Amino acid sequence: MLYSLVEMNRAAMAPLRLQAKAATAFWTSSANPARETQVGRSIAAAASVFERATRFYGKPEWQIEATEIEGRTHAVTPVTAWSSPWCQLVHFETAGAPEGRPDLIIVAPLSGHYATLLRGTVEAFLPTHNVYITDWTDARMAPVWFGRFDLDDYIDHVRDMLGFLGAGAHVLAVCQPGPPVLAAISMMAEDGDEALPATMTFMGSPIDARRSPTVPNQLAEERSLDWFRSKMIHTVPLPWAGAGRRVYPGFIQLSSFMHMNWDRHVDAQHRFFEHLIEGDEDGAEKHQTFYDEYLSVLDLTEEFYIQTIERVFQKALLARGEYRYRDARRVRPQAIRDVGLMTVEGELDDISGIGQTQAAHDLCTNIPARLKEDYVQPGVGHYGVFNGSKFRAEIVPRVIKFQKHVTKS
Repeated sequence: MLYSLVEMNRAAMAPLRLQAKAATAFWTSSANPARETQVGRSIAAAASVFERATRFYGKPEWQIEATEIEGRTHAVTPVTAWSSPWCQLVHFETAGAPEGRPDLIIVAPLSGHYATLLRGTVEAFLPTHNVYITDWTDARMAPVWFGRFDLDDYIDHVRDMLGFLGAGAHVLAVCQPGPPVLAAISMMAEDGDEALPATMTFMGSPIDARRSPTVPNQLAEERSLDWFRSKMIHTVPLPWAGAGRRVYPGFIQLSSFMHMNWDRHVDAQHRFFEHLIEGDEDGAEKHQTFYDEYLSVLDLTEEFYIQTIERVFQKALLARGEYRYRDARRVRPQAIRDVGLMTVEGELDDISGIGQTQAAHDLCTNIPARLKEDYVQPGVGHYGVFNGSKFRAEIVPRVIKFQKHVTKS
């Protein structure tokens, strides 16, 4: 019912959004003599803020057109290298790039936002790597005949994509994928899989969510699975392709994140309003760029969401050594012996607290110390672990240095 109400509200707001767009066009038109007046700018700014706050944000484009390698600019084209109904492995083909760059697969989180949230992560590694990223399917766009998609299916997808790339690739798991990626590589190591990666790097991941619990961790522990099913799971309505599918809607995840930092988001809207009035195009554009991405969300299948809550946050099965793939095979991280392990955390992370990602070192007991590295980035929160100036200047060089160290060992 909630999903249908949200869609009805969006439809009801459509005429008002059209009026706001018309008002913006009128008061910013070069033919309007009042457009440079305080009144004209204020009305245009208010209309623009309203229109953007009430619009539907679809899946963003990658908007990565070029990268610089060794002082030369190379065109970049995102193409699908591998796919299933639930994921596309996007390869950023770089025209004329030097041969020999190592493969890097960035495993994007399936936790409410699209993979394009990691646009900055991709851009940072393009000069040095042959970059791939997982682009997960929005459950509201997945017809019911696609079937289920759960946490173990996610693990299968990671294994399949690593098999597609072949031996020696580097894996970078950002946030949510940490546990399933570690599980996939653990089973690959135990099976003697030839496609085993050279390194695995976990960034802000809840490998052991019991450590330094944050607000999302505490919520997951305090509520029962029945509560999550009754309050967080809804049915996709028509006209979406996934009509009838039970999902955890992205708009619920988005509202949860926004309420964690409500004052900050309100201040951002106020500053955006002021930028528009003052004619500060750079400031307004930065706001629009960030929120165009941040407000674009996707849905998760019921089974994936509920299993993640139970297995990762409530029971911490992987951290306890009790995770069983398909409820049968026990996952053993200690089976990994010659894959480099790096963990990266943010000092101010309010999503994955300090120690949650570091826990991977305690689980991978048979990886020698020379193939391990742990790094905590001062002065950044969750987003800063994989994006922003400190990420580019301090984290990326450390990750690259670690990868080179491992491959030379």
